[in-house]
Amino acid sequence: MAHIEFGWKTSDGLGLYGQGWEPETKPKGVVSLVHGLGEHSGRYEHVAAFLNQAGYALLGFDLRGHGKSEGQRGYAPGFGVLLEDISLLVAETRQRYGGSRRYLYGHSLGGNLVLEYLLRGRAEGLSGVIATGPCLRTASEPPAWKVALGRILYRLWPRMSMWNEIEPEVLSHDRYVVEAYKDDPLVHDRLTARVGIDLLESGLWILEQAGEASVPVLLMHGDADRVTSVEASREFVGGAGEWCTLKIWEGLYHEIHNEPEKGEVLAYLLEWLESKGQ
Repeated sequence: MAHIEFGWKTSDGLGLYGQGWEPETKPKGVVSLVHGLGEHSGRYEHVAAFLNQAGYALLGFDLRGHGKSEGQRGYAPGFGVLLEDISLLVAETRQRYGGSRRYLYGHSLGGNLVLEYLLRGRAEGLSGVIATGPCLRTASEPPAWKVALGRILYRLWPRMSMWNEIEPEVLSHDRYVVEAYKDDPLVHDRLTARVGIDLLESGLWILEQAGEASVPVLLMHGDADRVTSVEASREFVGGAGEWCTLKIWEGLYHEIHNEPEKGEVLAYLLEWLESKGQ
């Protein structure tokens, strides 16, 4: 597979890093990737390799404040800004692969963002949206005092940084994945008050607006996820109705694409992609 790199300057002057992986022949479809909190697009190279073998390209970028992109770690001025950043990826994908079927795929924080992107009416031209382990609610309810403090800091000190409370051991049963995550210099464990509160509010809004989905959605979640709520995913699908396909993976942790059963997970994803191209 061929590896490509690109990037953009945002409207507020930050440099964002993008990369992609292409099959040897003209792709029949392309997947645009939005990664999760604290990680980066490079952790999906194995997903790209799988999709490349099936004839699909994958393009991704590092969210502002993540990976090789500029910005304070774990900070964004607001979710509206992050949606504008995703629009840069969507536009890049359209420019490079305008004649191919195009899909938007997000994991965790990225899963939240791609669903909000869809429900804000930005999905024109997309053949579908994929969300894995989307953060619509956290797996455990945050203490009320912590949320109240976060709302105060949201206004007074939005850049205040704290631990994101993601334990590497609950991401995957694969010890290699866990150790690689710990040793990855591009991974960080930061979350700011602004992003934390926006994430909570966005999840509630998405659940309320689920019925406004306008393109096919594939939502997958591990039922042993201790980071994001599998019940919230079920709630979303109940509201989205026939637009949405739900696949719950028994016993899998948060990063279902990094579990020992990842071959089955990616095969299911591919089967869904293929079904939307018929």
